[in-house]
Amino acid sequence: MADILTSKATAILVFETGDVFHGQGIGATGEAVGEVCFNTAMTGYQEILTDPSYASQIVCFTFPHIGNTGTTDEDEEATTPAARRAARGAIFKASVTPASNWRSEGELGDWLKARGIIGMSGVDTRAVTSFIRDNGMPKGIIAHSETGEFDIADLTEKAKSWGGLVGADLAKDMIDPDNFEWREARWVWPKGHEDKEGTKKVVLIDYGVKRNILRNLTSSGLSVSVVSGTMSAKDILAMKPDGVVLSNGPGDPAATGEYAIPIIKELVEADMPILGICLGHQLLAAALGGKTVKMPQGHHGANHPVKDYTTSKVEIVSMNHGFAVDRDSLPDTVEETHVSLFDGSNCGIRLRGKPVFSVQHHPEASPGPQDSFYLFERFAEAL
Repeated sequence: MADILTSKATAILVFETGDVFHGQGIGATGEAVGEVCFNTAMTGYQEILTDPSYASQIVCFTFPHIGNTGTTDEDEEATTPAARRAARGAIFKASVTPASNWRSEGELGDWLKARGIIGMSGVDTRAVTSFIRDNGMPKGIIAHSETGEFDIADLTEKAKSWGGLVGADLAKDMIDPDNFEWREARWVWPKGHEDKEGTKKVVLIDYGVKRNILRNLTSSGLSVSVVSGTMSAKDILAMKPDGVVLSNGPGDPAATGEYAIPIIKELVEADMPILGICLGHQLLAAALGGKTVKMPQGHHGANHPVKDYTTSKVEIVSMNHGFAVDRDSLPDTVEETHVSLFDGSNCGIRLRGKPVFSVQHHPEASPGPQDSFYLFERFAEAL
């Protein structure tokens, strides 16, 4: 029998444990199952919700006021229609107020609805975050119904029976099937994005790339060709690139690695300069002999301190990952270059004697501080 909520809630979040949170629905109606995580960023909700790395996840925002700057197409990170709908849901503390920003082109609620993303406000996001910190990221289901009628037992069972992210290759659904060239640079006041022609050519292997990674590469003086994550090393090398970038993306790196790792190994053996980011970092580590592990809470936010051992500097970075490289599994040929100062987990590696390196965090800083822009310049100089 449906549980008709007397509180007039029009949205509900149910964990696989049976824990329930009520709220007011916004955006799309219906229901969606996914892994529930929290993000501590104070800005950039649109970039977060269009980051392909959030595929099959329901994002709980710890910052209470989400949506008051509206939305603009210019700030979307995904490059494909499927990736624009990667996130399954969004959870807010306060009700979304009317947009108030000179760049806004629309309201968040309308934007969510157009993309089929379910949102809910009026939620005790501190309680959700505390649950995740104590118990890990649960499987959950978010539902929005204007009638306020929800069958909690049925929703709980759906959350329990969902397969989860371990063993899931989600990158294949985010990849653009068509290769394309990219020339758009970073946003600069007051001109916005301008096209630039680079002096060096790089091939970016797409596992769910963000547009600001492409823009930062372009701003670093590089011409970027984006290719599918399944393109063979032979075909990539035939393009005669000066370097290769392994993009970010969602899912379990061990699953994506079944087809990605052999390609990366061939590129390393061909002495190709390589930069890996997020999922690309994990795939590179696996190709060099390391292993990855599932994290209890993951890292999702724009305030994470990371130390760069190569410079002894600490930078504040943007993070979004639920898997991590197991440093103890790295062979002697691989050097750890970055470490999280929150929990000591690995955040960067490089292959000794070769211009092959990667980082777990997001140096494109979208959203987040721009402390790590130097990594794109470091890569450009290595070419």
